[in-house]
Amino acid sequence: MTPPVAPDIAGPVQDPSPVLESLRLGDLPDLLTVCALLAGAALLAIIVHAVIFAIAAKAADRTPIKGDEIIVRKLRGPARVIFAVLAVQFTMPGTSMPDALRELLRHGLSLVLILAVTWLVIQSIRAGAQLVMAQYNIDAEDNLQARRVHTQLRVLARILGVIAGILGVGVALTTFPAVRQVGASILASAGIAGVVLGLAAQKVLANFLAGLQIAFTEPIHLDDVVVIDGEWGRVEEITTTYVVLKIWDERRLIIPFTRIIDQSFTNWTRTKSQILGTVFLHADYTVPVAPLRAELQRIVEASPHWDKRVCGLVVTDARPDTLELRALVSAANGSKAWDLRCEVREKLITFLQREHPECLPRTRVVLTDPAGRESSGGGSSNAGAAKGSARE
Repeated sequence: MTPPVAPDIAGPVQDPSPVLESLRLGDLPDLLTVCALLAGAALLAIIVHAVIFAIAAKAADRTPIKGDEIIVRKLRGPARVIFAVLAVQFTMPGTSMPDALRELLRHGLSLVLILAVTWLVIQSIRAGAQLVMAQYNIDAEDNLQARRVHTQLRVLARILGVIAGILGVGVALTTFPAVRQVGASILASAGIAGVVLGLAAQKVLANFLAGLQIAFTEPIHLDDVVVIDGEWGRVEEITTTYVVLKIWDERRLIIPFTRIIDQSFTNWTRTKSQILGTVFLHADYTVPVAPLRAELQRIVEASPHWDKRVCGLVVTDARPDTLELRALVSAANGSKAWDLRCEVREKLITFLQREHPECLPRTRVVLTDPAGRESSGGGSSNAGAAKGSARE
Protein backbone atom coordinates (compact mmCIF):
# COMPACT_ATOMS: atom_id res chain seq x y z
CA MET A 1 0.00 0.00 0.00
CA THR A 2 1.39 3.36 -0.98
CA PRO A 3 1.81 5.67 2.03
CA PRO A 4 -0.07 8.97 1.93
CA VAL A 5 1.86 11.92 0.55
CA ALA A 6 1.94 15.13 2.60
CA PRO A 7 0.39 18.12 0.85
CA ASP A 8 2.90 20.47 -0.83
CA ILE A 9 2.59 23.79 1.03
CA ALA A 10 5.81 25.57 0.09
CA GLY A 11 5.50 24.87 -3.64
CA PRO A 12 6.99 22.19 -5.88
CA VAL A 13 10.27 20.71 -4.70
CA GLN A 14 13.04 21.01 -7.26
CA ASP A 15 14.60 17.83 -8.54
CA PRO A 16 18.12 17.61 -7.02
CA SER A 17 19.37 15.32 -9.75
CA PRO A 18 20.89 18.12 -11.92
CA VAL A 19 23.09 19.30 -9.05
CA LEU A 20 24.02 15.70 -8.20
CA GLU A 21 24.92 15.07 -11.82
CA SER A 22 27.22 18.10 -11.77
CA LEU A 23 29.16 16.49 -8.93
CA ARG A 24 29.76 13.17 -10.66
CA LEU A 25 33.29 11.84 -10.53
CA GLY A 26 33.63 11.96 -14.32
CA ASP A 27 33.07 15.74 -14.34
CA LEU A 28 35.56 16.41 -11.56
CA PRO A 29 38.44 17.53 -13.85
CA ASP A 30 36.15 19.99 -15.64
CA LEU A 31 34.89 21.35 -12.31
CA LEU A 32 38.45 21.76 -11.04
CA THR A 33 39.31 23.65 -14.21
CA VAL A 34 36.28 25.93 -13.76
CA CYS A 35 37.16 26.53 -10.10
CA ALA A 36 40.74 27.37 -11.03
CA LEU A 37 39.54 29.78 -13.73
CA LEU A 38 37.11 31.54 -11.39
CA ALA A 39 39.71 31.70 -8.62
CA GLY A 40 42.21 33.19 -11.05
CA ALA A 41 39.70 35.83 -12.10
CA ALA A 42 39.02 36.71 -8.46
CA LEU A 43 42.76 36.88 -7.71
CA LEU A 44 43.37 39.13 -10.70
CA ALA A 45 40.55 41.43 -9.58
CA ILE A 46 42.06 41.62 -6.09
CA ILE A 47 45.45 42.56 -7.56
CA VAL A 48 43.83 45.28 -9.69
CA HIS A 49 41.96 46.49 -6.59
CA ALA A 50 45.20 46.67 -4.60
CA VAL A 51 46.92 48.70 -7.32
CA ILE A 52 44.00 51.12 -7.68
CA PHE A 53 43.69 51.75 -3.95
CA ALA A 54 47.46 52.08 -3.52
CA ILE A 55 47.41 54.86 -6.14
CA ALA A 56 44.34 56.40 -4.46
CA ALA A 57 46.03 56.34 -1.05
CA LYS A 58 49.12 58.14 -2.37
CA ALA A 59 46.95 60.68 -4.16
CA ALA A 60 44.97 61.28 -0.95
CA ASP A 61 48.19 61.94 0.98
CA ARG A 62 49.20 64.62 -1.50
CA THR A 63 45.91 66.47 -1.75
CA PRO A 64 45.36 69.54 0.45
CA ILE A 65 42.00 68.18 1.60
CA LYS A 66 42.20 67.10 5.22
CA GLY A 67 40.83 63.64 5.92
CA ASP A 68 40.31 62.34 2.37
CA GLU A 69 42.51 59.35 3.23
CA ILE A 70 39.64 58.25 5.47
CA ILE A 71 37.52 57.53 2.38
CA VAL A 72 40.22 55.33 0.87
CA ARG A 73 40.67 53.42 4.12
CA LYS A 74 36.95 52.91 4.69
CA LEU A 75 36.10 51.79 1.15
CA ARG A 76 39.05 49.45 0.67
CA GLY A 77 37.45 46.37 2.31
CA PRO A 78 34.02 46.34 0.64
CA ALA A 79 35.51 47.33 -2.73
CA ARG A 80 37.82 44.31 -2.61
CA VAL A 81 34.85 41.96 -2.22
CA ILE A 82 32.89 43.70 -5.00
CA PHE A 83 35.86 43.51 -7.41
CA ALA A 84 36.26 39.78 -6.80
CA VAL A 85 32.54 38.99 -7.13
CA LEU A 86 32.16 40.98 -10.34
CA ALA A 87 35.21 39.29 -11.83
CA VAL A 88 33.75 35.85 -11.09
CA GLN A 89 30.37 36.82 -12.50
CA PHE A 90 31.90 38.12 -15.76
CA THR A 91 33.99 34.95 -16.09
CA MET A 92 31.14 32.50 -15.49
CA PRO A 93 29.50 32.76 -18.98
CA GLY A 94 32.70 31.52 -20.59
CA THR A 95 32.88 28.36 -18.50
CA SER A 96 31.14 25.04 -18.95
CA MET A 97 29.23 23.75 -15.97
CA PRO A 98 25.79 22.24 -15.36
CA ASP A 99 22.97 24.74 -15.43
CA ALA A 100 21.82 23.86 -11.93
CA LEU A 101 25.28 24.43 -10.49
CA ARG A 102 25.62 27.64 -12.48
CA GLU A 103 22.30 28.93 -11.07
CA LEU A 104 23.32 27.99 -7.54
CA LEU A 105 26.65 29.78 -7.92
CA ARG A 106 24.99 32.82 -9.48
CA HIS A 107 22.55 33.06 -6.55
CA GLY A 108 25.36 32.82 -4.02
CA LEU A 109 27.37 35.49 -5.79
CA SER A 110 24.30 37.74 -5.92
CA LEU A 111 23.89 37.44 -2.15
CA VAL A 112 27.56 38.26 -1.55
CA LEU A 113 27.34 41.22 -3.93
CA ILE A 114 24.22 42.61 -2.21
CA LEU A 115 25.84 42.35 1.22
CA ALA A 116 29.09 43.85 -0.09
CA VAL A 117 27.24 46.81 -1.60
CA THR A 118 25.41 47.27 1.70
CA TRP A 119 28.76 47.24 3.47
CA LEU A 120 30.06 49.77 0.93
CA VAL A 121 27.10 52.10 1.56
CA ILE A 122 27.56 51.91 5.34
CA GLN A 123 31.28 52.59 5.04
CA SER A 124 30.60 55.46 2.64
CA ILE A 125 28.27 57.05 5.18
CA ARG A 126 30.87 56.69 7.92
CA ALA A 127 33.66 57.96 5.68
CA GLY A 128 31.65 61.00 4.64
CA ALA A 129 30.86 61.81 8.26
CA GLN A 130 34.48 61.42 9.34
CA LEU A 131 35.68 63.48 6.37
CA VAL A 132 33.49 66.39 7.46
CA MET A 133 34.40 65.94 11.13
CA ALA A 134 38.10 66.04 10.23
CA GLN A 135 37.63 69.66 9.16
CA TYR A 136 36.58 70.60 12.72
CA ASN A 137 39.17 70.23 15.47
CA ILE A 138 37.43 69.19 18.66
CA ASP A 139 40.64 69.71 20.68
CA ALA A 140 40.68 73.45 20.00
CA GLU A 141 40.17 75.90 22.85
CA ASP A 142 36.90 77.28 21.46
CA ASN A 143 35.39 74.07 20.06
CA LEU A 144 31.65 74.67 20.32
CA GLN A 145 31.05 74.53 16.56
CA ALA A 146 33.26 71.45 16.23
CA ARG A 147 31.41 69.63 19.01
CA ARG A 148 28.07 70.52 17.42
CA VAL A 149 29.13 69.12 14.03
CA HIS A 150 30.67 65.98 15.56
CA THR A 151 27.52 65.28 17.57
CA GLN A 152 25.11 65.66 14.67
CA LEU A 153 27.18 63.67 12.20
CA ARG A 154 27.89 60.79 14.59
CA VAL A 155 24.22 60.33 15.44
CA LEU A 156 23.03 60.67 11.83
CA ALA A 157 25.75 58.34 10.50
CA ARG A 158 24.76 55.62 12.96
CA ILE A 159 21.06 55.99 12.15
CA LEU A 160 21.65 55.92 8.39
CA GLY A 161 23.99 52.96 8.80
CA VAL A 162 21.34 50.98 10.65
CA ILE A 163 18.75 51.80 7.96
CA ALA A 164 21.15 50.79 5.17
CA GLY A 165 21.94 47.52 6.93
CA ILE A 166 18.27 46.65 7.35
CA LEU A 167 17.53 47.44 3.71
CA GLY A 168 20.50 45.38 2.52
CA VAL A 169 19.47 42.33 4.52
CA GLY A 170 15.90 42.75 3.28
CA VAL A 171 17.00 42.85 -0.35
CA ALA A 172 19.16 39.77 0.19
CA LEU A 173 16.25 37.83 1.70
CA THR A 174 13.98 38.66 -1.24
CA THR A 175 16.24 36.60 -3.50
CA PHE A 176 14.80 33.47 -1.88
CA PRO A 177 11.38 32.52 -3.33
CA ALA A 178 10.21 31.04 -0.06
CA VAL A 179 10.96 34.29 1.77
CA ARG A 180 8.97 36.28 -0.81
CA GLN A 181 5.95 34.05 -0.17
CA VAL A 182 6.31 34.49 3.57
CA GLY A 183 6.65 38.25 3.07
CA ALA A 184 3.38 38.37 1.16
CA SER A 185 1.65 36.58 4.03
CA ILE A 186 3.16 38.96 6.56
CA LEU A 187 2.08 42.03 4.60
CA ALA A 188 -1.50 40.75 4.71
CA SER A 189 -1.47 41.06 8.50
CA ALA A 190 0.86 44.07 8.71
CA GLY A 191 -1.65 46.17 10.65
CA ILE A 192 -1.81 43.85 13.66
CA ALA A 193 1.92 43.09 13.48
CA GLY A 194 2.73 46.79 13.42
CA VAL A 195 0.68 47.48 16.54
CA VAL A 196 2.27 44.58 18.42
CA LEU A 197 5.76 45.60 17.30
CA GLY A 198 5.15 49.21 18.23
CA LEU A 199 4.04 48.26 21.74
CA ALA A 200 6.97 45.88 22.22
CA ALA A 201 9.57 48.35 20.95
CA GLN A 202 8.08 51.47 22.52
CA LYS A 203 11.16 52.33 24.60
CA VAL A 204 13.56 51.51 21.77
CA LEU A 205 11.65 53.73 19.35
CA ALA A 206 11.40 56.47 21.97
CA ASN A 207 15.18 56.48 22.42
CA PHE A 208 15.67 56.37 18.65
CA LEU A 209 13.43 59.40 18.10
CA ALA A 210 14.98 61.16 21.10
CA GLY A 211 18.36 60.70 19.41
CA LEU A 212 17.11 62.54 16.33
CA GLN A 213 15.75 65.29 18.56
CA ILE A 214 19.07 65.62 20.37
CA ALA A 215 20.96 65.75 17.07
CA PHE A 216 18.95 68.74 15.86
CA THR A 217 17.99 70.61 19.07
CA GLU A 218 21.51 70.17 20.54
CA PRO A 219 20.95 70.10 24.30
CA ILE A 220 24.33 68.36 24.57
CA HIS A 221 27.39 67.92 22.36
CA LEU A 222 30.41 65.70 22.44
CA ASP A 223 32.94 66.80 25.09
CA ASP A 224 30.32 68.89 26.90
CA VAL A 225 30.80 69.23 30.65
CA VAL A 226 27.52 68.25 32.34
CA VAL A 227 26.20 67.40 35.78
CA ILE A 228 23.59 64.60 35.73
CA ASP A 229 22.28 62.87 38.85
CA GLY A 230 24.93 64.70 40.87
CA GLU A 231 27.76 63.32 38.72
CA TRP A 232 30.20 65.73 37.04
CA GLY A 233 31.75 64.55 33.79
CA ARG A 234 32.27 64.98 30.07
CA VAL A 235 30.15 63.57 27.25
CA GLU A 236 32.46 60.91 25.83
CA GLU A 237 30.18 59.18 23.31
CA ILE A 238 26.74 59.63 21.79
CA THR A 239 25.24 56.47 20.28
CA THR A 240 21.86 55.93 18.64
CA THR A 241 20.07 55.29 21.96
CA TYR A 242 22.21 56.50 24.87
CA VAL A 243 24.94 58.89 26.00
CA VAL A 244 28.17 57.83 27.70
CA LEU A 245 29.32 60.28 30.39
CA LYS A 246 32.96 60.00 31.48
CA ILE A 247 32.97 60.96 35.16
CA TRP A 248 35.98 62.70 36.67
CA ASP A 249 37.08 59.55 38.52
CA GLU A 250 37.19 57.48 35.27
CA ARG A 251 33.78 55.84 35.78
CA ARG A 252 31.24 55.79 32.95
CA LEU A 253 27.60 56.78 33.39
CA ILE A 254 25.22 55.42 30.72
CA ILE A 255 22.25 57.74 30.18
CA PRO A 256 19.31 56.89 27.86
CA PHE A 257 18.27 59.60 25.43
CA THR A 258 14.82 59.81 27.02
CA ARG A 259 16.51 60.80 30.30
CA ILE A 260 18.22 63.71 28.51
CA ILE A 261 14.97 64.85 26.90
CA ASP A 262 12.54 64.35 29.80
CA GLN A 263 14.56 65.58 32.80
CA SER A 264 16.66 68.62 33.56
CA PHE A 265 20.44 68.59 33.93
CA THR A 266 23.26 71.11 34.08
CA ASN A 267 25.36 71.80 30.99
CA TRP A 268 28.43 73.91 31.74
CA THR A 269 29.45 74.27 28.08
CA ARG A 270 26.11 74.65 26.30
CA THR A 271 27.09 77.83 24.41
CA LYS A 272 30.72 78.37 25.46
CA SER A 273 33.30 76.61 27.59
CA GLN A 274 34.34 79.66 29.66
CA ILE A 275 33.22 79.41 33.26
CA LEU A 276 33.50 81.21 36.60
CA GLY A 277 34.76 79.49 39.74
CA THR A 278 34.33 80.48 43.38
CA VAL A 279 36.49 79.90 46.44
CA PHE A 280 35.05 80.56 49.92
CA LEU A 281 37.27 81.35 52.91
CA HIS A 282 36.38 81.96 56.55
CA ALA A 283 38.63 84.27 58.56
CA ASP A 284 38.64 86.33 61.70
CA TYR A 285 37.11 89.83 61.81
CA THR A 286 40.62 91.30 61.95
CA VAL A 287 41.60 89.96 58.53
CA PRO A 288 42.94 92.68 56.19
CA VAL A 289 40.86 92.36 53.02
CA ALA A 290 42.94 94.60 50.77
CA PRO A 291 46.23 92.64 51.13
CA LEU A 292 44.28 89.41 50.66
CA ARG A 293 42.74 90.82 47.49
CA ALA A 294 46.17 91.81 46.19
CA GLU A 295 47.49 88.33 46.98
CA LEU A 296 44.63 86.79 44.97
CA GLN A 297 45.55 88.97 41.99
CA ARG A 298 49.19 87.86 42.25
CA ILE A 299 48.18 84.18 42.47
CA VAL A 300 45.94 84.16 39.39
CA GLU A 301 48.37 86.18 37.27
CA ALA A 302 51.03 83.53 37.92
CA SER A 303 48.65 80.63 37.24
CA PRO A 304 48.44 79.00 33.77
CA HIS A 305 44.79 78.11 34.44
CA TRP A 306 43.49 81.72 34.57
CA ASP A 307 42.07 83.16 31.33
CA LYS A 308 42.57 86.80 32.45
CA ARG A 309 38.87 87.67 32.46
CA VAL A 310 37.61 87.81 36.05
CA CYS A 311 39.41 88.10 39.37
CA GLY A 312 37.87 89.53 42.52
CA LEU A 313 37.50 89.07 46.26
CA VAL A 314 34.61 90.37 48.37
CA VAL A 315 33.18 89.81 51.83
CA THR A 316 29.91 87.95 51.27
CA ASP A 317 28.80 87.29 54.86
CA ALA A 318 29.52 88.35 58.44
CA ARG A 319 28.86 85.48 60.80
CA PRO A 320 28.99 85.75 64.58
CA ASP A 321 32.51 84.31 64.75
CA THR A 322 34.01 84.69 61.24
CA LEU A 323 33.84 86.63 58.03
CA GLU A 324 33.02 84.81 54.80
CA LEU A 325 35.14 85.88 51.84
CA ARG A 326 34.48 84.83 48.27
CA ALA A 327 37.16 84.77 45.60
CA LEU A 328 35.74 84.79 42.08
CA VAL A 329 38.01 83.70 39.22
CA SER A 330 37.50 82.65 35.60
CA ALA A 331 38.93 79.89 33.41
CA ALA A 332 38.64 78.70 29.83
CA ASN A 333 36.82 75.47 30.76
CA GLY A 334 35.55 73.43 33.67
CA SER A 335 38.72 71.39 34.17
CA LYS A 336 40.94 74.46 34.34
CA ALA A 337 38.42 76.18 36.61
CA TRP A 338 38.62 73.27 39.06
CA ASP A 339 42.44 73.34 39.08
CA LEU A 340 42.45 77.13 39.48
CA ARG A 341 40.01 77.02 42.41
CA CYS A 342 42.12 74.42 44.22
CA GLU A 343 45.27 76.47 43.61
CA VAL A 344 43.69 79.72 44.82
CA ARG A 345 42.25 78.08 47.94
CA GLU A 346 45.56 76.49 48.89
CA LYS A 347 47.69 79.59 48.32
CA LEU A 348 45.32 82.00 50.07
CA ILE A 349 45.30 79.78 53.16
CA THR A 350 49.11 79.60 53.02
CA PHE A 351 49.24 83.40 52.78
CA LEU A 352 47.06 83.81 55.88
CA GLN A 353 49.10 81.27 57.80
CA ARG A 354 52.36 82.97 56.87
CA GLU A 355 51.48 86.68 56.96
CA HIS A 356 48.43 86.94 59.22
CA PRO A 357 48.14 83.88 61.46
CA GLU A 358 46.16 85.91 63.97
CA CYS A 359 43.40 86.29 61.35
CA LEU A 360 42.62 82.59 61.10
CA PRO A 361 39.23 81.60 62.54
CA ARG A 362 39.22 81.61 66.35
CA THR A 363 36.77 81.29 69.21
CA ARG A 364 36.49 84.17 71.69
CA VAL A 365 35.37 83.92 75.31
CA VAL A 366 34.82 86.52 78.06
CA LEU A 367 36.03 85.44 81.50
CA THR A 368 34.70 87.03 84.73
CA ASP A 369 36.73 86.87 87.96
CA PRO A 370 35.11 86.80 91.42
CA ALA A 371 35.42 90.58 91.68
CA GLY A 372 33.31 91.04 88.55
CA ARG A 373 36.10 92.23 86.33
CA GLU A 374 36.03 90.96 82.70
CA SER A 375 38.95 89.91 80.56
CA SER A 376 38.83 88.69 76.95
CA GLY A 377 40.98 85.95 75.49
CA GLY A 378 41.43 84.28 72.14
CA GLY A 379 41.63 80.66 71.21
CA SER A 380 39.95 77.73 72.93
CA SER A 381 39.28 78.10 76.62
CA ASN A 382 37.86 75.87 79.31
CA ALA A 383 34.69 77.68 80.30
CA GLY A 384 34.27 75.51 83.39
CA ALA A 385 37.28 77.14 85.03
CA ALA A 386 35.44 80.45 85.23
CA LYS A 387 32.17 81.50 86.78
CA GLY A 388 30.64 82.08 83.33
CA SER A 389 31.44 82.40 79.68
CA ALA A 390 29.74 83.96 76.70
CA ARG A 391 30.41 83.69 73.00
CA GLU A 392 30.58 87.04 71.19
